[in-house]
Amino acid sequence: MNSNTIAQGILKAVGIIVGIVLLVLGLYKLQNIIIYIVIAAILALIGRPIIQFFKKRLRFKNTGATLIAIGIILASFAGIISLFVPLLISQGKNLASIDFQALNANIHRFLDDLLHSLGLGRLDTQVDNIPDLLNMEDLSSMLNGFIGIISNIGIGLFSVLFITFFFMKDGTAISNSFLSLVKRERLPQVRKTIEDIKRLLSRYFLGLLLQLTIIFILLTIVLLIFGVKDAMIIAFLCALLNLIPYVGPMIGAVVISVLTISNFMDADLQHVILPKTIYVLIGFLLTQLIDNFFSQPIIFSNSMKSSPLEIFIVTLISGTLFGIVGMVIAIPAYTVLKVILKAVFPHNKLIQMLTAKI
Repeated sequence: MNSNTIAQGILKAVGIIVGIVLLVLGLYKLQNIIIYIVIAAILALIGRPIIQFFKKRLRFKNTGATLIAIGIILASFAGIISLFVPLLISQGKNLASIDFQALNANIHRFLDDLLHSLGLGRLDTQVDNIPDLLNMEDLSSMLNGFIGIISNIGIGLFSVLFITFFFMKDGTAISNSFLSLVKRERLPQVRKTIEDIKRLLSRYFLGLLLQLTIIFILLTIVLLIFGVKDAMIIAFLCALLNLIPYVGPMIGAVVISVLTISNFMDADLQHVILPKTIYVLIGFLLTQLIDNFFSQPIIFSNSMKSSPLEIFIVTLISGTLFGIVGMVIAIPAYTVLKVILKAVFPHNKLIQMLTAKI
């Protein structure tokens, strides 16, 4: 091996590293656009059977069928959001009916008894008015932040719907344009790759639906046992939070605890609120254990053909780059990437190891 060969090898390695760094940097800078495109692609995949039904069975034109499909998807999301309206109304009533003085005395009595049982002195200080603890400047900052979030959501929703419309309307044309760039001898392999992607994504979404259904049923049972109002809505919300890997269950634990406390706000803190909240939280943790050790390994190992360690690392990287949305789309995006890498680098040992089960 001469010096020229070594120098070329070093330059090639440096070029690959620089290319990877630039690619990651580009992905990071364009993360919002990439997220919009990925979400639009998922919605287009969901809406495809609807479009086919209206075109083939009801003889609709492509544009009309696409608009109806988008309308059905939007109506479905609106229906899901409307499920939480009764929950918001009931929680608003609970907050409006709180006797803060009684609540303050209840908390003070509980802390006093706790310190006394531990052999410590009794509590000397007491807050006269809990609402006085709220800082109006903090509330103003929270309101401004909320308005900013709503604005960003509006821009993102418009972008996603716009991209989704053209993905649905011109999906076949886009696919044919892409296939026209492929050499004739590679067409069968490319078509097989596309079919593999569709098959694995379909299995993933079915597996995800099954996982959320199991969590929803178990949490509903737990909440009904302990007499929590709006049990199905709260269980549905906590199940949806499981769409966010790892972080979602932690948020769900806080949500289910707060909503349980809110349900029994007028009851005795020591004998009713705390015991019921602890029992509900234990039921939530048991549900998560069942999901983590039974549901997820069985469902996703079979549907995604990926090991739990792979999924964890990919989710961690995607979450670091793209935030919560990145964590949600990490698994399907990684699956698509594996199928493409298997087709492009079929003889690479690392790719063969990662895609052995596909």
